[in-house]
Amino acid sequence: MEVGSSKGLAEVNRNRMNELKTVLPYVRPYHKEIAAGLLMVLISNIFTIAGPYLMKLALDGLGDPDITAGRIGSYAGLIVLAAAFGGAAKFGMRQIMNGTSRRIECDLRDHFFQHLLRLDASFFDSTRTGDLMSRATNDTLAVRMATGPAVMYSVNTLVSFAFSLSLMIWISPRLTLLALIPMLILPPIVIGFGRVIHQRYEKIQEQLSTLSTMVQENLTGLRIVRAYVQEEEQEEQFDLLNADYMDRNMGLVKASGLFFPLLMLVAGIAMVVVLWYGGLQVMDGRITVGDFVAFTFYLALLTWPMIALGWVVNLFQRGAASMGRLNRILSTEPEVGPPSAPSPVFEPSGEVEFQDVAFWYPNTERDVLSEVSFVAKPGETVAIVGPTGSGKSSLVSLITRVFDPTGGRILLDGTPLDRLDPKVLRGFIGMVPQDTFLFSDTIRANIGLGLDDGDDDRIRQAAEVAQIHDTILDFPDGYSTQLGERGINLSGGQKQRTALARALARKPLILILDDALSAVDTHTEAKILRDLKTVLADRTSFIISHRVSAVMAADQILVLDEGRIVERGTHETLLGRGGTYATLLRRQLLEQELEEEEAAVS
Repeated sequence: MEVGSSKGLAEVNRNRMNELKTVLPYVRPYHKEIAAGLLMVLISNIFTIAGPYLMKLALDGLGDPDITAGRIGSYAGLIVLAAAFGGAAKFGMRQIMNGTSRRIECDLRDHFFQHLLRLDASFFDSTRTGDLMSRATNDTLAVRMATGPAVMYSVNTLVSFAFSLSLMIWISPRLTLLALIPMLILPPIVIGFGRVIHQRYEKIQEQLSTLSTMVQENLTGLRIVRAYVQEEEQEEQFDLLNADYMDRNMGLVKASGLFFPLLMLVAGIAMVVVLWYGGLQVMDGRITVGDFVAFTFYLALLTWPMIALGWVVNLFQRGAASMGRLNRILSTEPEVGPPSAPSPVFEPSGEVEFQDVAFWYPNTERDVLSEVSFVAKPGETVAIVGPTGSGKSSLVSLITRVFDPTGGRILLDGTPLDRLDPKVLRGFIGMVPQDTFLFSDTIRANIGLGLDDGDDDRIRQAAEVAQIHDTILDFPDGYSTQLGERGINLSGGQKQRTALARALARKPLILILDDALSAVDTHTEAKILRDLKTVLADRTSFIISHRVSAVMAADQILVLDEGRIVERGTHETLLGRGGTYATLLRRQLLEQELEEEEAAVS
């Protein structure tokens, strides 16, 4: 049983070190700075070791018959200089090593964020935002501590241990042997506590991710929480999660709190042995008083590395746990990514063709789309209508490669989309999604997202087409108006029109409007549609809308039902058939009449 446990522990430690090795690519660019920092570690230890030796010379010199005040003063001056140079070297090593570790942390966080931007929708559908935030902040900080302070103090520990032990042996081998006997129990203490600290730290990080997720969701959905009077319920849930987080931290505190006193106890026992046996050696004349005092200083210097070793192991354990959590994200590859072969270089005209396309979402079995085939010619407007859940938004998401089809294929000017880099493809597309998202920035920055600075005319023209220009000018700061999170200080219709302006400002080859005018009143919608006719004349466009007024002028209308195209044609053709489209139109007209009657009554 013990052999199996030992093998299991060795395997765990090996895995942890392998996790930490993955930080080496971020360390290599700073190898010169790290070498300079470690040189400062060596220099600081040389001056630190010199101090007790100079003290020994001074004490032993007091017994010389020809001792003078000047000689004692010289020793005192040398001790002060050694302390000064040693302190300067320590400052240098901390400045260099800690500063370098900050740069490593910055690079790691940059790479982590860049990787997140590469991942596709299926990853974010299954991963909590709070968990990612925790990894991008707390875990990168723990890795920094492992690559900076932990490396610095581990090297400092080894150098200080080697110097101190060598001089202790030089003074008295036997006294050194007796002083080291209590130290033999340190390795099992360090290994055992290191394992406990690693496990408890991982649990803390997991709970912090859960806590961060809840805070993020509550702040984002604060209006919903208040609307449903759930403040107390959410407070209770937060209290429970927070209490669990505190309990896990207290478990780590208890382990660390017991760890360091045990190390101090061992050091204290070693000091008692030195005082007893070293005192006997002084009385017997085997060593001088200066030797005894220097030996005591060196033992203290030897004890600190032993204690620091525990702290360093703690940092390495935390860093390994955090790097493991980061690696689990960094090793995730996007399901929708660039092709293995270079993307063809071409200027598309905007023809989009679906060939027997089928699609279902990851980890599900229900077909969202099935046998969808159609061609959108350059400059055509294709409207997609159908009941809720018929697959309209899923269809247009395949055009932008948010997902790839699970069957069939989609082509742009005859080139399959999976042969195009998503970045290249999306550069041709402007999209207004169903769920409007605006950044916490100015209105100008939101509309001009992705444009060069100074494109104010382009931004204004897009805002005019989206019927948001006059509204923006009514704001005190105009286009410089700062928006709150997700554009919270705009109404639903204003947010949709701002998002529409953002898509139009790119002057895309393909424009996708996914129910982009649902929050806009019919009068404003009519103005937008009128101005869009000119804009859409030379663009292939896809419009999803529940309002027939938004789609009736389309070149072709696709009617989806349960993921299949059940009807297609122009507005007049589909009305003449009296099928699903005509039914949807009658239902919508009835709803509009009811709304108008309610408005008239009120």
